[in-house]
Amino acid sequence: MLNFVVIDLGSNSVRMKISQIGPYGDFKVVGYQKKFVRLSENMGKEKTLKKEPIERTMRALKEFKATYSKLKNVKIRAVATAAVRQAKNQKYFLNRVKKELGINLRVISGAAEAYLDYLGVVNTLPVKNGLIMDTGGASTELIWVQNGNCEKRISLPTGSVLLSQNYNLTDQIKASDLYKAMTAAELRLSAVPWINNAHNMPLIALGGSNRTIAKIKRREVTDNINDLPDIHGMHLPADNIYALFEKLVSLDKIGRTKIPGLAKIRGDVIVGGLIPISLVLRMLQIDEVIFSNHGIRDGLLYEYLQNKDAENVK
Repeated sequence: MLNFVVIDLGSNSVRMKISQIGPYGDFKVVGYQKKFVRLSENMGKEKTLKKEPIERTMRALKEFKATYSKLKNVKIRAVATAAVRQAKNQKYFLNRVKKELGINLRVISGAAEAYLDYLGVVNTLPVKNGLIMDTGGASTELIWVQNGNCEKRISLPTGSVLLSQNYNLTDQIKASDLYKAMTAAELRLSAVPWINNAHNMPLIALGGSNRTIAKIKRREVTDNINDLPDIHGMHLPADNIYALFEKLVSLDKIGRTKIPGLAKIRGDVIVGGLIPISLVLRMLQIDEVIFSNHGIRDGLLYEYLQNKDAENVK
């Protein structure tokens, strides 16, 4: 039995998922941990990782190591995405992680991140045609799926933390700031040459900000946290998302953190996080969203299993 450990270091959070893989490729998830580290906090125009976010991240990674170090027959896949990808002090950070923790943190490209999202979604949801959208803290990945294949993919340097911090959307929101943020995001989205090919197709949403929509909705259904429905595969009309976005914009940071289903740590970045999906729904006239709870971490698992199968064939 192999303990396959996936560490996914994003711009807002770092997650670890542990799956036990059997001799025939069967697997089951046996562990999951998540820490909000906000690594991209205050990166600014100079695009450097700051001291306190780095320290928060190191503490989280040490906690993860304490967990998987107790396991036998461990294989680790550790990846970093947009924040580290964009950081000018990337080398310093990676060397420190390697020196202090022994973790080989691999910085993946935006295209690779998008493809892993694709693997995670199409292996867990019946998606044949549609647009996959992953909104993170510092980037948004878009994948156009046609006949089950990854037809086109792109990563855009815009996400919940960057939009919220760069355009003053963290607390009480001014109309002028919201307009500037939405205009900047729309310019990036509309510049994607193939995006209109996904007109009126299903939109499959993942990433912390997008999943928050589903988490808020399911709390409207029941207050019993032990009986919450799984958000994976949940369908939600676009009008519900527009209404939620309008509500969030009208509240200040404290008001947003009081909404059931919205993690308090996201109160200052959720408005920026929902700008991309709101724009895509309008641009492509999509009337419904399907939520996925599987993305890059699952993609790494399926990639490993596929490569393992290929080796066995040889």
